[in-house]
Amino acid sequence: MSDAATFSVADYLLTRLVQLGVHKVFQVPGDYVSGFMEALDAFDGIDAVGDVYEMGAAYAADGYARYAGFGAVSLQYGVGTFSAVNAIAGAYVERNPLVVISASPSTDSRRKARSQNVLFHHSTGNFEADRNVLEQVTVACEIIADAHQAPWQIDSALIEALTHRQPVYLEAFKDIWGAACSRPQGELCAAPRPSAPLALKAAVAQSLERLAAAKKPLLLLGVEISRYGLQDDVLKLVNDCGLSFSTTLDAKTVLDERHPQFIGTFAGPASLLETSARVNEADCILAIGVIFTDDYLDLLETRFEQIIQVNSDLARTGAEYYPNLRLTDYVHGLTRALEQDPRFPLGGFAQLPPAKLLGAVRPDLPLSYALFFDTLVEVAKEQRLWETSTLILGESSSLYVASNLVDMPRDSFVSDAIWGSLGHETGCALGVALGSGRRPIVVAGDGGFMMACQSLAALVRNRVNAVVFVMSNKVYAIEQAFVDLKAFEPDGQFAAFDTLPTLDYRALAEGFGAVGYRVETVGQLQNLLPAMLAEQHKPVLVEVCIAEKDLAVQIERLARS
Repeated sequence: MSDAATFSVADYLLTRLVQLGVHKVFQVPGDYVSGFMEALDAFDGIDAVGDVYEMGAAYAADGYARYAGFGAVSLQYGVGTFSAVNAIAGAYVERNPLVVISASPSTDSRRKARSQNVLFHHSTGNFEADRNVLEQVTVACEIIADAHQAPWQIDSALIEALTHRQPVYLEAFKDIWGAACSRPQGELCAAPRPSAPLALKAAVAQSLERLAAAKKPLLLLGVEISRYGLQDDVLKLVNDCGLSFSTTLDAKTVLDERHPQFIGTFAGPASLLETSARVNEADCILAIGVIFTDDYLDLLETRFEQIIQVNSDLARTGAEYYPNLRLTDYVHGLTRALEQDPRFPLGGFAQLPPAKLLGAVRPDLPLSYALFFDTLVEVAKEQRLWETSTLILGESSSLYVASNLVDMPRDSFVSDAIWGSLGHETGCALGVALGSGRRPIVVAGDGGFMMACQSLAALVRNRVNAVVFVMSNKVYAIEQAFVDLKAFEPDGQFAAFDTLPTLDYRALAEGFGAVGYRVETVGQLQNLLPAMLAEQHKPVLVEVCIAEKDLAVQIERLARS
């Protein structure tokens, strides 16, 4: 940290980040933002983690925030921030707080731009272009032009991120990050509006009446439970009410799936058939912290009146809405009410049947989506893999196949199932590892991995022993399924735009400094997994060869719905 005489604007932000539990700032360098980077290098208690491309750095900050509670990424103006917008948008819709840090031309450069009509590098000519773009996917954007105003601007933006659990953007003129400013006073915390007492009372009362009157009520848990730190509170609520519960796909492992009341992840038509059956039988669904996507359109269109939905944006019981009601207040209020209501806990929840083990399978069988995940699950159970590792899935067929996995412990699964960006899974693995200390186990499709393969370099550089499986069928299979399912028939043809180039994955792994493997059969995968999981110092890249037309049954049901 700088000495007392030169405590800077950058030092102010870094002090606040450490207070928020941030000890890693992911970055791609740039000349404008060099003042911040120099301060970061000199600051105790927080480290710079370099990445090789901007979207990868932002993905890593997103992965870090999922476990540490807050993330940070430092990027060059224009070319850097614009490159990272996709990753920031994902954090925005998935309620994941992080700060995007940047710097723009200095005070003197701006004067010259006006007086001499100079277009500065990485600039569109509009010095507020970055803010104009980033304000679409953040809850606060600040351009810091005066060091005296910096503390207020930094604090107000970070408070917004804490309150709404979404990203913010902080840009300073190049000469301002190093300018002297006052030190932080106190600590920051979220500043939510209080719930309207009458609305809260009515929502809780109506929820209890609907649950108690239902013959087959069900809890559906969403990702906001994790984002707002409500996992322990909701676990108590689950135990107190006695209801069966499911989670949405984005919220998989928000609670321990070995809980006897868990009935599987609900991913619309891609769900386990037993899970779908129980959701379909439910005559009252309490959706807590759920962000409904179009995967759940059928549920909303046919069961809207039967759904109680409370999240950070709205609270309703059927078509009755309750304004100014906080999710946290509702969970606490409902839990207190359950403790005093003799009708609860309700009994009779039905457990899922035990997960089927792979059993005896011919080792020479070619791998498929189903056989790959069956084998992985079997080995994971034998080695208690998910106790110390996180399964990270991207937007691919694998995401919906993995929705059928059960018995995973709390916080052992990561996806961006709401935003659905190809490449997120490999990009965020670095942040997941550094934010949690857990080993990333990534399953990517060909297309998603190709978009983010350079993230292997950052994993190697940071000695993260991630395992990255690439489900290699050389096509955008999930895209093709939604465009034309007939392509998967024996005489069907994939669209030209859904075919991918062929890569030598083992050579690619070696080029990045990782270890590469290729598996084609069940036996090869079974033999390889123990040795691969024993690797402690390097990332491992595994090409999992599957047939082009291996259509996972979960994707087929989803595409036909």
